[in-house]
Amino acid sequence: QVQLVESGGGLVQPGGSLRLSCAASGFTFDYYAIGWFRQAPGKEREGVSCISSSDGSTYYADSVKGRFTISRDNAKNTVYLQMNSLKPEDTAVYYCATGCTVEDGERVELYDSWGQGTQVTVSS
Repeated sequence: QVQLVESGGGLVQPGGSLRLSCAASGFTFDYYAIGWFRQAPGKEREGVSCISSSDGSTYYADSVKGRFTISRDNAKNTVYLQMNSLKPEDTAVYYCATGCTVEDGERVELYDSWGQGTQVTVSS
């Protein structure tokens, strides 16, 4: 059974940084691409980033490109999202999820399993 547990969210001022972590279990982690999507109140889900299983290729939404960095540690079954230069519009619940592809990272309908999410609030 796929389990994904996110952590690292919180309240941060604009321009600040956070590092989200996602601990995965219940599947062969290094066989699968894995990513992050977010959902703000009253808004649609947005595919934020995805990292491939094999060559480390990545996808980033235009809204976060140059500010966010996704990485994975296959030895620890963990994926990370380093978020820098945070903006108020980054405020959302962030979910770690399987099913993404780096070719179609914006297609949130491809995500098939996700965790409980972690709240990120960017506010002064």
